[in-house]
Amino acid sequence: MNVGPDILERITGSNFAYQHLSFERFLDDMAVLGRQRVELWGVAPHLHIPALGLGDLRRIRRQLNERGLSVECLTPEQVAYPVNLASGTGWLREQSIRMFRKAADICADLEAPLLFLTAGRGLEDEPVQEAWGRAAESLAAVVDYAASQGVGCVLEPLQRTESNLVNDIAGLQKMLTDVGSANLGVALDTVAMAVAGESVQDYGAAFGERVRHVHLIDGAPAGHLAWGDGELPLRRYLAGLADIGYSGFMTFELFGDGSYALDPLPALRQCLDAVGAATGSAA
Repeated sequence: MNVGPDILERITGSNFAYQHLSFERFLDDMAVLGRQRVELWGVAPHLHIPALGLGDLRRIRRQLNERGLSVECLTPEQVAYPVNLASGTGWLREQSIRMFRKAADICADLEAPLLFLTAGRGLEDEPVQEAWGRAAESLAAVVDYAASQGVGCVLEPLQRTESNLVNDIAGLQKMLTDVGSANLGVALDTVAMAVAGESVQDYGAAFGERVRHVHLIDGAPAGHLAWGDGELPLRRYLAGLADIGYSGFMTFELFGDGSYALDPLPALRQCLDAVGAATGSAA
């Protein structure tokens, strides 16, 4: 498997399982794990984007610098929040667009190259195409603004239980076409991919170098599990990423429920060890 000698260096730290712990604990754990770059989940109490001010950003920059960390991607909480780019309620959609534009400003301030997006969701009792059109228009507004700030964007498909819009490669291709911006790339999520019955090679064939970020997580096939706690084929996925020439960053998107939320560090170590074992790299 030619994944490259830097495979473990291309795995970011993240605060996805840390919302019940302090931001400082999260950063300290990432330093302990030897991470150099992090993906920040924009969720309270760590980074509630609507309330984040200049003083907060100065503090975050200082805390990152003290530990030799930098930000690769900012992932605002979305859809589950009152944030929905496809909402049919005008004020809610406009508020959501403003939130993402502020997130792009935060990316620029933290020198994070990527802003992570999803399409939102429409109501289950309205025509899907109506919500689709709102999502495409909203995404275009956010992506264009992010480009003006020097920030790239990636769009991730969601499982059908999470959204009734972009759920698979076909939907992702159509949304990229409708948004019509080279500044919008693709985020490959291994669980969403598995639930859709798709493969890493399918993503490579469909999008090539537009695959710009990866959420590398185990599932059964759904879930956001540490590697070894689910049933997905890590070795096959890593080999597939090597086959399609992916050289970007990957994040273990462990949600903070169950034991992960009480002490995320062992689960993250378990993931790093699994990648090391799958690739013959030292974790």
